[in-house]
Amino acid sequence: MTAAEAQDYHRRQISTLAGAGADLITALTMTNVPEAVGIATAATAIDIPVVISFTVETDGRLPTGDSLRAAIEAVDEATGSYPAYYMINCAHPTHFTSVLSTGEAWTKRIGGIRANASRCSHAELDAMTELDSGNPDELGRMYRAIRDDFPGVRVIGGCCGTDLRHVTAIAESCVANEETCSG
Repeated sequence: MTAAEAQDYHRRQISTLAGAGADLITALTMTNVPEAVGIATAATAIDIPVVISFTVETDGRLPTGDSLRAAIEAVDEATGSYPAYYMINCAHPTHFTSVLSTGEAWTKRIGGIRANASRCSHAELDAMTELDSGNPDELGRMYRAIRDDFPGVRVIGGCCGTDLRHVTAIAESCVANEETCSG
């Protein structure tokens, strides 16, 4: 799908949500730049804030092969930095923390993380017959480390395989360092 096709495709849904009183559009699990640009452009035309959340593979790259940095910078360039912020979802922290560098402008645009519980790849998860719930305490510690390094990450939660155990561990890790995780 081209950016223009994505804009046309998503415009009606974004318009309907805005008309119903939504104050923010969040596009989760974006796998490619053109669709993310189309969604952000449609939100711009409707004048509603938008958050774009990319997913990455185990190498920290989008399924298209684009780096997370290139994807964020491309959407910002195409839309005049319209997205309120970016998120990463549907990937374990071990899949993306190695590509994040503190102090770089593009990483300051990341405002949220909704990680998977499992360290497995998307392909491995798709082939499983039983849920891999990972290690909730380890996930909580990873969130705390992310928040310590990237204080702009203000939206946190879980994605595939997470449940109350994971969310509790994440919250407890943040409460353990209230100064870092306040707000």
